[in-house]
Amino acid sequence: MSRRAAAEHRLAWLLCAPAVIAMLVVTAWPMLYAVWLSLFRYDLRFPDQRQFVGLDNYLSVLGSETWWQALFNTLLITVGSVSVELVLGFVFALVMHRALIGRRLVRASLLVPYGIITVVAAMSWRFAFDPTTGFVNALLGLDGAWLAERWSAFFVIIQTEIWKTTPFMALLLLAGLTLVPEDLLRAARVDGANALQRFFRITLPLMRPVIMVALLFRTLDAFRIFDTVFVQTRGAQGTDSVSIVGYNTLIARLNLGLGSAVSVLIFVCVLAIAALYIRGFGIDLSRREDA
Repeated sequence: MSRRAAAEHRLAWLLCAPAVIAMLVVTAWPMLYAVWLSLFRYDLRFPDQRQFVGLDNYLSVLGSETWWQALFNTLLITVGSVSVELVLGFVFALVMHRALIGRRLVRASLLVPYGIITVVAAMSWRFAFDPTTGFVNALLGLDGAWLAERWSAFFVIIQTEIWKTTPFMALLLLAGLTLVPEDLLRAARVDGANALQRFFRITLPLMRPVIMVALLFRTLDAFRIFDTVFVQTRGAQGTDSVSIVGYNTLIARLNLGLGSAVSVLIFVCVLAIAALYIRGFGIDLSRREDA
């Protein structure tokens, strides 16, 4: 690295320093404090009985069937929603990218669900599938209580997530489509490549970093799902997610020790998911361009 490049590198760090310090104060300190609390048996109902227990809280959580059931539920919702969102997001992104008439109207209408508050969207879908006030049963000629059964409740939760956040996935993928060179696609068309060949051999490889970012953002967001499950089932019928378990432990039961341990484990899972995505897509974060 040249002297000038080194000076620019130091200047970049100095300019970023205020934002980095603010983020450390806002995010790093609460996380470190949560780790510290997780090492204690600390119940707000009995504050005088606070006691250091080391890793006992983590062992209690990991030894609980509730945690593993919630983890399975969370992964089920995450995989079920994100995989469908990726496919639908690509379809909508291609429609928005290729639309010749009413492009602005198409984009605006597609983004409407994403602009709705998640709690409002969850309540709307809850009322839609309600056996007495909803229209779904009347439309399909059914009479079942969707949210009163485990697997049908998962179906409603996943459909709500897909409807709400597919526009976000489509928006990110649309940004990636605009980066694909049109000259390259036209050259492939001249060479005889059909639409599917151009998509799988040119568009997808060039969009790999964008796809990784879109999947990473949505997977991490879906893994932390709370409001949709809380509004529609409150974790009943075995539909609780890891965030619901953390809420019940930390807020409802006022157990700061166990609740903090659950929060730390969720954070570890998020880091593991991010690492798997980065490794799976072959992104090397240690590389940089030196001037």
